[in-house]
Amino acid sequence: MANYFGTDGIRGVVNEGLTSEIAYKCGNALCNFKKRPIIIVGRDTRRSGDMIKLSLSAGITTGGGNVIDMGIIPTAAVAYLTKFYKADFGVVISASHNPKEFNGIKIFGSDGFKINEELEEKIESYFNIPVLAKPEKLGSYKMDESGSLIYENYLIHTTPKRLDGLKVVLDCANGAGSIVAVNVFKHLGAKAVCINIDTSGDKINENCGSLHIEGLKNAVIENNAVAGFAYDGDSDRLICCDELGNVVDGDKLIYIFANEYAKAGLLLQNSVVGTSHTNMGIEKALKNRQINMLRSDIGDKYVMELMLKTGSIIGGEQSGHIIFSKIATTGDGILSSLQLASMLVENKLSVLAEVKLFPQTNINVKVKDKLRVLGSEHLAEAIEQQRLKLGTKGRIVVRASGTEPIVRVFSETEDKDLCDITAKAVEKVIKEIEEL
Repeated sequence: MANYFGTDGIRGVVNEGLTSEIAYKCGNALCNFKKRPIIIVGRDTRRSGDMIKLSLSAGITTGGGNVIDMGIIPTAAVAYLTKFYKADFGVVISASHNPKEFNGIKIFGSDGFKINEELEEKIESYFNIPVLAKPEKLGSYKMDESGSLIYENYLIHTTPKRLDGLKVVLDCANGAGSIVAVNVFKHLGAKAVCINIDTSGDKINENCGSLHIEGLKNAVIENNAVAGFAYDGDSDRLICCDELGNVVDGDKLIYIFANEYAKAGLLLQNSVVGTSHTNMGIEKALKNRQINMLRSDIGDKYVMELMLKTGSIIGGEQSGHIIFSKIATTGDGILSSLQLASMLVENKLSVLAEVKLFPQTNINVKVKDKLRVLGSEHLAEAIEQQRLKLGTKGRIVVRASGTEPIVRVFSETEDKDLCDITAKAVEKVIKEIEEL
């Protein structure tokens, strides 16, 4: 396994887990795969974005590569523009939904897809083998913020209907979507009430966005909006509120899009892709409509891999990553919200999202060493004991976060009390292991 790359690129607290040296080495390593590569770079609003961007770009130009800096722009925009410009790589500097002290590096290939684990490991293998171009062969760096307009135009043309008069609330998490999302919704005629659009980077994801939707709920009700859309720092996630202020998470979005596409005869393979965390209630409801739900590992790149393997055109995660493989190569919160908004021209979101979910308990346990905890026989025994309690009508999943020093415990069954009991029993064992 790679030492730096996790489930979604390199991620860490700035100047601790993610340093300028790591960014430099990562940028320089990309120059091993092609002479004078063209590399698109974009970032979210974090204050540390400039430092990471400049270090990464120094590594690229030292190795003879050419950087095209798109400025502050969503992750999905970099994926799209990498392919649009026929670049060799696209790099996003963002820690997505994580707090402002974190940052990260995500890499896309020339096809606009996130690179696989094999390539991540190969990139890391070059971290300590620098590519030093001759003085006359050094690379170039240039700003080109026109990419935002190209991306906005793409989003507009993928939206099935105009949104004239549709009142929605947009919570942009003080992140990368703060300009793009607002521009696109207004261009399509929507009455967009915009909150958390500070691009200074000091408040990114802070009590706002897809992880903190209390403000969105209130804004939807106060403004009598048909829906509210909350993104995260790089706008690759979407969590919604219906017109009544009820939360519509990624699982319900999977259900809505699969159901509506199937009704229109557009759901290829009659299947969708979820993950190990996708609610069993969604799977049951889709099955009742003769739609098959497949499960991948956690992580939108794994969702996409299974989509491509099976021919499914819709996939996603409970966290709000939704992928439409016919029109995008990665999760795109803004695109997802536009697809949903077009359905709200004639429907209420509360009606579209009407599906019974199974109770779930999610517990995050901070640990010093994720691998040591997950490798414990004591933990394996505890998990098996709780699985036996749940039987065939429930599930328990224990995994390491790919971006934080956390072990996540997930339990699901129709009995809420049993759900809580099993998850807390595993949490207790993890804490005991930590104290050893």
